[in-house]
Amino acid sequence: MTATTTVLISDRPIDPDRLAADFRKQTAGSGAIAAFVGQTRAEAGAVKALALEHYAGFTEDAIAAIVDEAVSRWPLHAVSIAHRIGRMAPGDPIVFVAAAADHRRAAFEAVDFLMDYLKSEAPFWKQEVSDAGSRWIEPTDRDRQDIRRWRSAPHSGEQ
Repeated sequence: MTATTTVLISDRPIDPDRLAADFRKQTAGSGAIAAFVGQTRAEAGAVKALALEHYAGFTEDAIAAIVDEAVSRWPLHAVSIAHRIGRMAPGDPIVFVAAAADHRRAAFEAVDFLMDYLKSEAPFWKQEVSDAGSRWIEPTDRDRQDIRRWRSAPHSGEQ
């Protein structure tokens, strides 16, 4: 089976509810759908905005390659990723990731795998803006640990 995949990078707001509804329609025959929505954190009111930059074409190709890896690791019917770039306010959706499969474990693990990659290794440059100024955000030790677990362990998705 060939999975249907969609990768969208947009400087316009993303609507996770619409994306989820569209994904459900496209994957009506699947037994399981898992989805994740990430949004800009306010960090207790300190963060005023988050700015994301990317390198057009390169970023999409890098994400498509990791989607291909997810499809090879789990028996997925479909994957959808929508990622925002530009300036966002606290509470704005940044990312939507969904996976559809016959069984829940494959869908859950694929979404977790994809988000770990997007958070830590996808070619995005993130900058937090606050009253004190701005700072570039780098992956944390926890983010790097999450990536290492995928490199060291085979998938365990239900077949």
